[in-house]
Amino acid sequence: MKVTRALPPLLPLCQWLLPTRLAGLSVALLKATALEVAILAGHLLLYPSGIAQERRTSAAPDTPQLPTRPDHPPVLLLHGFIDNRSVFVLLRRSLAQHGRHRVMSLNYSPLTCDIRTAAELLGRHVEEICERTGSGQVDIVGHSLGGLIARYYAQRLGGDLRVRTLVTLGTPHSGTRAVPLANAHPIVRQMRPGSQVIEELALPAPGCRTQFVSFWSDLDHVMDPLETACIDHPDLLAQNVRVSGIGHLALPVHPAVATGIRQALETAQQPASDAAADTAAHADDLTVA
Repeated sequence: MKVTRALPPLLPLCQWLLPTRLAGLSVALLKATALEVAILAGHLLLYPSGIAQERRTSAAPDTPQLPTRPDHPPVLLLHGFIDNRSVFVLLRRSLAQHGRHRVMSLNYSPLTCDIRTAAELLGRHVEEICERTGSGQVDIVGHSLGGLIARYYAQRLGGDLRVRTLVTLGTPHSGTRAVPLANAHPIVRQMRPGSQVIEELALPAPGCRTQFVSFWSDLDHVMDPLETACIDHPDLLAQNVRVSGIGHLALPVHPAVATGIRQALETAQQPASDAAADTAAHADDLTVA
């Protein structure tokens, strides 16, 4: 269904928030746009609460929770560009309600200018978590740039020894051409197709032990082309999950995606052969709107 002259004031906003190559405005696109705007407004209110690094506290005592399973490694959440840990408020609650009580986050500075440097910082943080919790591995969920930093750590810095599963949400694995005016920032240039970092991630990675699950949205205005959010590497054990009906900002927020993330982490509990079979059985498409 196409939207006609009834909504001309919304056209400039929708064209900015959604991929310009999509012809026309459907009801689904308008819903996704409205949701992105609402999430952005809510996140701006929460943003100040996530500026400081988190304290080492347990989940909120008033949150109904399932018992912690001993085979659950800690989960580390890594935010995107010019963001902070507040973006994961709802995801953290969802994970805690389903038995993931050791959920942590890492804020990296918006002044960070190099993905490699951020990946080294991530590695030190992971080592500290493993030492503090007694766990040999962690699971990581990274939104946008956070997923790229975590992938660089796992694939290029030996982090596959520590990272059991890496879930990425709207991450430009092959580089994105969106928002060309942002090229003034060095880390944005590293997220462009053909950058040295992207080329390094395309190099062989034999024996990489981390399991990768990439959630990508068909309405993600930050990914250009959209498929750049998929992992396509012959040496990586990777599953790509297409999400229909929401945009970039909704990926770490939407409850249906949170369910998919929990399922991805649960699948990693299986032996490698069973996990591979389960992955093959899910030619995953996730329709959330």
